[in-house]
Amino acid sequence: MPKVITIDSSSIGLRIDRWIKINLLKIPQSLIEKDLRKGKIKVNNKKTKSSYKLNSFDKIYLYNINYKNLIKKTKKPSPKIIVIKETEKDIIENNSDFIVINKKSGLPVQGGTKVKENLINILSNSSYFVNSKPYIVHRIDKDTSGVLIIAKNRETAQQLTSLFRIRKIHKTYLALSFGHIQKSRDLIENKLIRYEKNKKIFEKAITSYEVADNNSNYTLFKLNPITGRKHQIRKHLTDLNCPIVGDTKYFINKPKKKVELMLHAYEIKFILNGKKYTFKANLPEYFKNFLIKNNLKQKDF
Repeated sequence: MPKVITIDSSSIGLRIDRWIKINLLKIPQSLIEKDLRKGKIKVNNKKTKSSYKLNSFDKIYLYNINYKNLIKKTKKPSPKIIVIKETEKDIIENNSDFIVINKKSGLPVQGGTKVKENLINILSNSSYFVNSKPYIVHRIDKDTSGVLIIAKNRETAQQLTSLFRIRKIHKTYLALSFGHIQKSRDLIENKLIRYEKNKKIFEKAITSYEVADNNSNYTLFKLNPITGRKHQIRKHLTDLNCPIVGDTKYFINKPKKKVELMLHAYEIKFILNGKKYTFKANLPEYFKNFLIKNNLKQKDF
């Protein structure tokens, strides 16, 4: 009989080979590839490639492996009370089905090999998830601030994940960029490139935008991503020669002094079980102060 492991919410989005390296001991990449090919390691009892990214409720099947020697004995991290207190003031909504957070810039949603702390761990050790565990239904980048939904049960997680997949959840972002643009509103539609095993993959990406305000140096954008590609807004604005302030990944002229990424998930709207929801996340103080300093629009934000 195989050993079956159901992944937790902190593993969603991880490649299967990376999950194995994090959770199993002494497993070189060559052996992982071999065991996946031979079916000794399966996802949902089906053969898969090492590049497969784990989803909600996936089960990993391990055949003919000495689990006692391989499974890592991990200790649950102790709650970091200071971080939890800082997070609590950013709770936008808390009900029996989900919680809505105004996530801080610099805090990753889930763990990884180089991540010491993440939002899922913080919530798992908080009073908000005493009798349940957090389910990730969408993500925002580590350096992006703003509204984020975390489900409290499997049924709600499945419902919200489905709504995201069929684009029935509408998100609005605010971004402060360098430069100017001719059209005050438009639709950006192109193909973004990502790499998988050194292979180029082209993905259709669509973002609508409107200019909320501008001055001689900056433009404040209000954006609605129609698709949800990785770093979509950051890439789209860079393609328009309007890189986001603080974006050191896609903007070549990096500032001498570190500046927070001026990208904020401002609003999210959806209908769940016949009820309409709208949640807004206040701008971080550094974002507000930057707008004030440069005489840019504050209204409604």
